Amino acid sequence: MDLSVVIPVHNEAENIQPLVDEIVAALDGRYDYEIVYVDDGSTDDTLERLRAARSGCSRLRILRHARGCGQSTAIRTGVRAARAPVIATLDGDGQNDPADIPGLVERLRQADPGDRLWLVAGWRRRRQDNWLRRISSRVANGVRSRLLGDATPDTGCGLKVFPREVFLELPYFDHMHRFLPALVQRAGGRVVSVPVNHRPRERGTSKYGVGNRLWVGIVDLFGVRWLQRRACLPEVGEVE
Repeated sequence: MDLSVVIPVHNEAENIQPLVDEIVAALDGRYDYEIVYVDDGSTDDTLERLRAARSGCSRLRILRHARGCGQSTAIRTGVRAARAPVIATLDGDGQNDPADIPGLVERLRQADPGDRLWLVAGWRRRRQDNWLRRISSRVANGVRSRLLGDATPDTGCGLKVFPREVFLELPYFDHMHRFLPALVQRAGGRVVSVPVNHRPRERGTSKYGVGNRLWVGIVDLFGVRWLQRRACLPEVGEVE
């Protein structure tokens, strides 16, 4: 298998079938792939819609958290269960465009192994969100980039491609998905940002706001900075 597409969802019933259809259209005939949905304790009809979608798509797998554990934990659950060596993640709200997945995958696959390209991150240059989210995201990205030096313009984009084994070696903590570029660089890898399409939310409601992201983001930011300062990358050579 070439590719596992991991999608964490919480109460996104209306977006399940349209997004599955788009993923199939983007990947069929290009890769041997699977779609791994992780239902993070949804209380609406998300699980029922996933089961219905699976009846028409043999590539779809469903994992479920009995209670909501957050996006980072849901991503980790999906990556651990994935069967392919390359992972693509995207948000389940339909704002990421699955048609962008092949471009990011090929950027990763065509890199020279010695280049240590371990993460290809989507960059939403033209955000289709309200003004408050755009401004708060711009400020957060600026502060994060200044403190962590990750040289990544948009860490919040859900569309990312990376080797499975790299992700599983990274330090795990709640909200880690927002800091993947810095964590990958801390481990000795390189990160590339690629412009991707971003679409308005057409169905369902957003789970994020300034209030439920600001304070935990500040704490996490200093935690990741602490990890960076204590990183040690040895040069290892085999002795004959």
